[in-house]
Amino acid sequence: MSKKPLILVINDDGITAPGIRALIDVCNAIGDVVVVAPDSPQSGMGHAITINSTLFVEHITIDDGNQKEYSCSGTPADCVKLAVNEVLDRKPDLCVSGINHGSNASINVIYSGTMSAAIEAGIEGIPAIGFSLLDYNWNANFDAAKHFAKTIIINALKQGIPRGVVLNVNFPNLPKEDIKGIKVCRQARANWKEEFDKRKSPMGRDYYWLTGKFVNLDKGEDTDQWALENGYVSVVPIQFDLTAHHCIQLLNTWSLNE
Repeated sequence: MSKKPLILVINDDGITAPGIRALIDVCNAIGDVVVVAPDSPQSGMGHAITINSTLFVEHITIDDGNQKEYSCSGTPADCVKLAVNEVLDRKPDLCVSGINHGSNASINVIYSGTMSAAIEAGIEGIPAIGFSLLDYNWNANFDAAKHFAKTIIINALKQGIPRGVVLNVNFPNLPKEDIKGIKVCRQARANWKEEFDKRKSPMGRDYYWLTGKFVNLDKGEDTDQWALENGYVSVVPIQFDLTAHHCIQLLNTWSLNE
């Protein structure tokens, strides 16, 4: 009898979020599951780690599933580090992060705690996937996302993910029957046009709320944004080696050693 794969489940919306509960349910049907997730929402934390304060990890029980669960006071990246170094007794076969409430397509991958957890796992040499649903509603319907997440997870375990690569998966906010399939894509070139809503506190001190508009600058039909806008699940392979290899030859033409 073959040994079940060990799957580490992380997120950034907090361990009680419906998205991670949906992902746990998917993973319980595939392997042995250990959850290490933040005890409170950590959206937009990016790859932050805790270095100037203490970290707490508590073994908890939320539902009657087969998984082992640990609530962590730190960031999503902290959760991975603690899982690997303190919680688990062996290296996971896969780390999955999410399912995030809201898009992590295009430039959002830079800011995402969900994807940073997956990237941290990748740095640790663990195959990893981040999952996100294009619905910020706490009570979003994750049925379609669960169906496609299971397909992707099973393929990742069977085929393997190349070392140094992490998968960024986004689901359109559509019923399963309206989703056309899964597309492997590149990251769309886009950015946020930020604005700050300036207000004044009762004590007379200025404060700001960050707002903004997502601007897609990419007209290509091979991008994650195009796939999502046209009813497909997007899968983007990303890497944490940030070297712009194509620029090395150009920089070597500079007069740097004169």
